[in-house]
Amino acid sequence: MEKHDGRETGKVRFDDPWYDALASGWGELDGTGAPAPAVPPAHPEHERRAGGTADVYLEVQRSAAFQEVRSRYRRFVVPGVAVFFTWYVGYVVTATTAPGFMARPVAGAVNVAMVAGLGQFVTTFLFTWAYARHARLRRDRAALDLRWDTQELTRSVRGGER
Repeated sequence: MEKHDGRETGKVRFDDPWYDALASGWGELDGTGAPAPAVPPAHPEHERRAGGTADVYLEVQRSAAFQEVRSRYRRFVVPGVAVFFTWYVGYVVTATTAPGFMARPVAGAVNVAMVAGLGQFVTTFLFTWAYARHARLRRDRAALDLRWDTQELTRSVRGGER
């Protein structure tokens, strides 16, 4: 809500990039059960320049910085998923094809199947931790810089409005 003299005026500011409301005409109801009427754009002059922001996002997508962030993501995720999926399928295949091996006791009532099943949980948590660490150390700063640059470029395409 917009404030004027310390009081809320009841107006919602639409320049907030994180504004997360439904767009009128996208299926919500107006309170009487009928579809809500479509709301005209707040700034009709932006409709003429609609391709400008799309061009900014395409330019950012083609940039070397964006390609580097995507490359770092793929270099971690593709091998990680391959190893994790192989480990999971190996566990399932072994459990179905070698029940005698999986029933072999390890310590007391704990058998190979229980150890491998708990290993699935442990590796899930380890992979999640490694992914979050990799993202924080190798991608987050570059992604935030790209996001900032993109916002600045789209702001300049819109005419410097706030």
